[in-house]
Amino acid sequence: MTEPTRHVNILDTTLRDGEQTQGVSFSPPEKLNIAKALLGQLNVDRVEVASARVSSGEQEAVAHIVAWAEAQEMGERVEVLGFVDGGRSVDWIRAAGGRVINLLTKGSEKHCTNQLRKTLEQHLEDVRAAVAYARQQGLAVNVYLEDWSNGYHDSPDYVFEFMAGLQGLGIRHFMLPDTLGVLTPDQVHASLTDMMRRFPGSEFDFHPHNDYGLATANVLAAVRAGVRSVHCTVNCLGERAGNASLAEVVVNLRDRLGVELSVNEAHVVRVSQMVEHFSGKRLAANAPIVGEDVFTQTAGIHADGDKKGGLYQTALTPERFARRRVYALGKLAGKASLQKNLERLDISLSEENADKVLKRVVELGDSKKSITLEDLPFIIAEVLEGRDYDYLKLVNVSVTSGLHLDSTASVRLKTRDKEQITAAAQGNGGFDAFMNAMRKVLRRYDIKLPQLLDYEVRIPRGGRQDALTECTITWEDQGEGALKTRGVDSNQVFASVNAAMRMINILMHRAMKARGEDRDDALI
Repeated sequence: MTEPTRHVNILDTTLRDGEQTQGVSFSPPEKLNIAKALLGQLNVDRVEVASARVSSGEQEAVAHIVAWAEAQEMGERVEVLGFVDGGRSVDWIRAAGGRVINLLTKGSEKHCTNQLRKTLEQHLEDVRAAVAYARQQGLAVNVYLEDWSNGYHDSPDYVFEFMAGLQGLGIRHFMLPDTLGVLTPDQVHASLTDMMRRFPGSEFDFHPHNDYGLATANVLAAVRAGVRSVHCTVNCLGERAGNASLAEVVVNLRDRLGVELSVNEAHVVRVSQMVEHFSGKRLAANAPIVGEDVFTQTAGIHADGDKKGGLYQTALTPERFARRRVYALGKLAGKASLQKNLERLDISLSEENADKVLKRVVELGDSKKSITLEDLPFIIAEVLEGRDYDYLKLVNVSVTSGLHLDSTASVRLKTRDKEQITAAAQGNGGFDAFMNAMRKVLRRYDIKLPQLLDYEVRIPRGGRQDALTECTITWEDQGEGALKTRGVDSNQVFASVNAAMRMINILMHRAMKARGEDRDDALI
């Protein structure tokens, strides 16, 4: 087996092959910004930015990219796909200021005879003329052998004769595409090893596609075979199942093969987010390296293992990509998950209070898929606000509302003596209907609800529409000034219901105490 090369070049074709993704079309300003990020920040070795003769807008985009690259002394790192078309692609690229053409040729006999309706000799003659004209016009020339993977398998003699006919023309890179993504890693290694043995003076690129989900693995196989340049796209964009993911290629080449790369990993995620925004193609949250959730530990046992010795961490650390590890809060959270989040907020809790907060986190996790770091202060404030009493415990509440209709609330409660109480009422909104139902319940205890003085609802700063809602209600407290209670829930109405239940139980406690009926077991 050939040892991996010390340095591997990355060609990013997001702006050419990636734009062949269904529904993706980058505007000239978007193309320029992506090219700047790829070359100037991510520092890929080469970028393929367009196909020649597509449109005047495409030519304008290429011109802007080339002008910027020339100012940065990167002009030769910008490449454009061109065609064997009597020199029209060359003229188009030259007019845009480009310096490199990637000439598309036929790398399989089927493509040559069925699509071009030409013999190998005729196609070779056309390609030679195209290469000569491009070089005459001052362009560097690379050559794609389209459908090479099938050509090598179905008609190897055609491939070998075609390659032999292109020797000595001054072609810099022979680019070997697995156009339909049909190769396995073993096939990639064997075929590329053979190609390099037969044509030792040629510089080969490998251009994979991901139809079988093997694009990244095939890149590794190509580099093991000795290839020094590989192609990929940001976010795996490309026709059908896309190309190899740049993020996956970079980390695997570094971590698995130990090769040197020019790419600056710290910008991988930022560039991925830019391309996601401009392309309109959303990333899966679990996409390797760049997905939103890939550095999130959800299970409490994982957070515990990390706390005790980084047991669930690998060389694939978030810090490499300017990210942080996140410990999710929800129904699967444990003590270590909570502690990791408290450390980020610089909050310290006693063991008793931490247990109370964790219990509330788990309860909320049952009704909300996740709880963010920004939600946590709301939960802590709710839990630590004061003592809770269980004179009346809300078992269930149903609130229905309609446009131009009164809201209805039905409640079922359980007393500390296990008695079940139900009530229903209407009101001007869900919260008003709930309070009217509770008035009916409290009549049996001769307790009157206080007047509501202030009602405040908020979500955490920067929160999403599914963020936890904190409701803080100020009640008139006769003889005591004002009473303020707080409730937290993912549903705004139920957050206010929780705040109201806290107030109701405080009133119940006072009434029972005044009657000499309070008991120690009234505390939750």
